[in-house]
Amino acid sequence: MATWSTRGLRGSTLEDMVNRTNEKYLESGLALIQKIPTPITPVKIDKTTRHITLAYFEQKSTVDYIGVVQGIPVCFDAKECAVDRFALQNIHEHQVTFMGQFEKQGGVAFFLIFFSHRDEFYYLPFEIFQFFWERAKKGGRKSFLHEELNPEYILPKKHGIFVPYLDILNKDLEERE
Repeated sequence: MATWSTRGLRGSTLEDMVNRTNEKYLESGLALIQKIPTPITPVKIDKTTRHITLAYFEQKSTVDYIGVVQGIPVCFDAKECAVDRFALQNIHEHQVTFMGQFEKQGGVAFFLIFFSHRDEFYYLPFEIFQFFWERAKKGGRKSFLHEELNPEYILPKKHGIFVPYLDILNKDLEERE
C-alpha cells in the first residue's frame, strides 16, 4: 500500500486557487465542482500539533475534481510544474483509465497545469494528454514540453477568478462538435 509522509504543503496553493475559483463559479450559478478527497489512514500523529505526519492511502485516487458545468459532466486533475517539461510519471495509469471511461460516458476530462515559473495556467484536454501518454507507452518521451502545447489553451488572466478555466472548457467543447 502506498504511504504518504508530509513534505510541507506541496500543491496546496494551486489547490486553494482552484477551490476558490470553483466557489466563485458556484456563487455565479455557472458550475458545481467538488474536490475529491483521497482517503487516508493515519499512522503517525504529532501529539503537540495534532497533525498527521505519516499515513497510507486507503485506495487509489481517481481525479482531484468532479462535477457539472451547465449540464455537462466534467472531471479534472490539477498539477503544478516548475519547469517547461511535464513528467508523465506525475499521472497514474488508474487516473488515465478513469478519465478515459469518463469521456466514453459523455463527460469531459482535462488537466489544469500550473507552470509556476511562468505564472501560467494551461488547460490540457484529455485527448491531447492521451497522445503524450501513448507516445510514452510506445517508448517515446516520458514527458511533454511546454512548446508542444497549443498556446490557445493558456488560461487568460481574469480579474476576480484565480484559475478561469470555463472559457477554455467552452473552446474545448466547441472543437469537439
